Amino acid sequence: MAVKHICCIGAGYVGGPTMAVIAQKCPDIKVTVVDINEKRIAAWNHEDLSKLPVYEPGLDEVVKEARGRNLFFSTEVDKAIEEAEMIFISVNTPTKTYGKGKGMAADLKYIELCARQIARVSKSDKIVVEKSTLPVRTASAIKSILENTGNNVNFQILSNPEFLAEGTAIQDLHAPDRVLIGGETSAEGERAIQELVDVYSQWVPKENILTTNVWSSELSKLTANAFLAQRVSSINALSELCEKTGADVNEVAKAIGMDSRIGPKFLKSSVGFGGSCFQKDILNLVYIAKTYGLNEVADYWEQVIIMNDHQKRRFANNIVSTLYNTVSGKKIAFLGWAFKKDTNDTRESAAIYVADDLLNEQAQIAAFDPKVEEEQMYADLDYLNTRSSDENRKGLSVFKDPYEACKDAHAVAVLTEWEEFKEYDWKRIYDNMQKPAFVFDGRGILDKKLLNNLGFVYYRIGEGAQEAMEVQASH
Repeated sequence: MAVKHICCIGAGYVGGPTMAVIAQKCPDIKVTVVDINEKRIAAWNHEDLSKLPVYEPGLDEVVKEARGRNLFFSTEVDKAIEEAEMIFISVNTPTKTYGKGKGMAADLKYIELCARQIARVSKSDKIVVEKSTLPVRTASAIKSILENTGNNVNFQILSNPEFLAEGTAIQDLHAPDRVLIGGETSAEGERAIQELVDVYSQWVPKENILTTNVWSSELSKLTANAFLAQRVSSINALSELCEKTGADVNEVAKAIGMDSRIGPKFLKSSVGFGGSCFQKDILNLVYIAKTYGLNEVADYWEQVIIMNDHQKRRFANNIVSTLYNTVSGKKIAFLGWAFKKDTNDTRESAAIYVADDLLNEQAQIAAFDPKVEEEQMYADLDYLNTRSSDENRKGLSVFKDPYEACKDAHAVAVLTEWEEFKEYDWKRIYDNMQKPAFVFDGRGILDKKLLNNLGFVYYRIGEGAQEAMEVQASH
């Protein structure tokens, strides 16, 4: 039986774009995205497409094409569940902040609430698709809830992890490296897998659609992110060595990236990785390994996170030590708050942790990001519970104009690799800053020669500071 109605619970960074592309590519399927957050659904339905709650290049065009035709955004969760043959679960699975597994295990309370709601509402057979990133063997927990609390309805659980990179999500959805679908090895499981294969195969080549058992699919998602994050932490570990020895981390990365066995991707040294997946998924992997008593495996993967945290702290410490061991009362301008360019997602962004460390040193932070709202920045700092909300608002000022953010600053810190930062009038920025004027390039995107010639003391992650110190001495 061909699927005619799809429901997706969760209208966030994964659910919204994924369902928009499915609706665009499968005009004969009605796709309804539901969320209990009324404000978020209102934003998805806003006639001004620049007001969509998720910023992704190209997303506005996809939504424009499909919305109102076969793509709908609604807060009527029960109604959408009832009419759908296939239900995607795409809700948040944050790391637990309490109890057993605190700080490592995934918090599955939202997943469980979804499963119970699906069980309560469903009157006909359903295919339930895990889209959220989940720990291995979550499918069996969902199945147990559905089968023991439902209305004698048959449920098939599929794992269909997303492999989207934020900033290129629409591109990734239109032409994915692979689509992974895991399900039961029974005849019913294979039929359910085929239903989802039929959806994707309307635009994805068959050879790019992989089918596995459900456990392999769940573990593949965690493993892919762990491997990618491991590469980032590996090059970041070397960046510190490069700074001490006079090597250039970009030259090292280029040299090893040309080895066909290694390849050039994810070898860009930076102030550290962020986003919703890498840290959460590795911690999940660590927790799973520990629960099976695999302590050496857990320690190995945990080191990736330790290295990432160290890189963020090291960047903040370098700002303090370079500014004569005190930033108290000094204005530090932040260019960028999102965890990477071309997204408004700030989850686990390096900027949050660098800001937190500098606020502990009583710095005055002036932040600018082209896509991140002021309230989001405050919410990010408040979430850390380091200080009161009022203190965060006193320590962090948010600007709509980058030149105003940099005016009278002692230093500029580049925390996100937005392309527009390269094009700024850096002479104007220099002229309006305190002297000596420092730039700490946490993404390695600015023109070092230009900034040095303008008079900046310029520091880039993974390069020795000798040249910068010589420039400082001559001014």
